[in-house]
Amino acid sequence: MKIAEILDVEGCRLVEPSFAELTADACTILLLQATPDEARLLVDEEEEPIALALHDEEGWHAASFLFREPTLAAIKCFEAVGGDIYQESREGWLSAVREYYSAELSKTTFPALEDLRPDRQGKIRDLLDEVWGDRAGTPCLDCCCGSGVGTAALRAGGVRALAYDNDPALLALGLSKGRLAPPDTMCIDAREASRYVAPVPLGTAFMVGEIYSYNTALWRAIVANLLALTDETLITVGTDEEAARVEEWCTREGRTTEVFENRRDPLYDRWCCVAQRR
Repeated sequence: MKIAEILDVEGCRLVEPSFAELTADACTILLLQATPDEARLLVDEEEEPIALALHDEEGWHAASFLFREPTLAAIKCFEAVGGDIYQESREGWLSAVREYYSAELSKTTFPALEDLRPDRQGKIRDLLDEVWGDRAGTPCLDCCCGSGVGTAALRAGGVRALAYDNDPALLALGLSKGRLAPPDTMCIDAREASRYVAPVPLGTAFMVGEIYSYNTALWRAIVANLLALTDETLITVGTDEEAARVEEWCTREGRTTEVFENRRDPLYDRWCCVAQRR
C-alpha cells in the first residue's frame, strides 16, 4: 500500500529528505512548522505511534517514527488539532515508506549505465542453489546490492530479499530494470544497517570490494554489520586474497566459515565465504 492510502488522504509528503534520515530527530521539527487544520496519528499493532501526518494549506505532510521516538511536542500538536487515530502494522508502514523513497529516488536520480552480463543472474542462482538449496519464503538481506542482480537471483528462488546500498544511481538502475522491488529497497550506509533492519536468517553480499589496505576498515565494518543481522551469510569476492580477509573477519566475529572457489564465472563471485553462527 502507498503511504497516502494507509493514512486515508489524497496525497502525502514525508518530511524526512531520505530514507537514511528517518533516524533524525530534527525532521520532526520540520513537520511541526506547519499550522495544521487536520491530523492523523498512525499506530502499530502494539498501539505505538509510528507516524504523524498534518494537513495545512499546502497539503498533507508526515513524519515517520519507525526509527526514532515521537516528541512530546508532536503528540501535543496532534491532541491540539483533535486528529484521528489510524492503525497499520509496523511492517506494512515500513514497506510503504521504503516504496515511497524508492519512487523518490527513481524520480530524482539518473540511473547508472547497465553493469551486468546477461548470464550473471543465472550463475548466482546456481551458486545459491549449491550453498542453500531451497530456502523459498526465507527472509534474506542483500547487502551492497548495487543494481540488484543478487536480489533478483534471490527472488527467483522464492527468497524474501531486502536490498540496500548507498549508491543512488545503481539503485535507480536496478529499480528501472525491475531487479529491485521498491517496497524492499533502501538507500543507506551498509555500516549502519542495524539501525534500519531487524535480524533475519539469511544474508548475502555479492562481489564485496575491491578490498585494499586503505579501505579494509570500511569493508570490515560492512561485513560485521551484516553478520550481526544474519544467521547464515554468503559473501563473494573476486580474489583469493580478498576471500582470506573476509574469512578472517567472519572467524573473529565468532562464525564457522568455509571458503571455496566458484568456477562458474571467471570475473564475478569467483571466491565464496559461507559463515554460520556457531
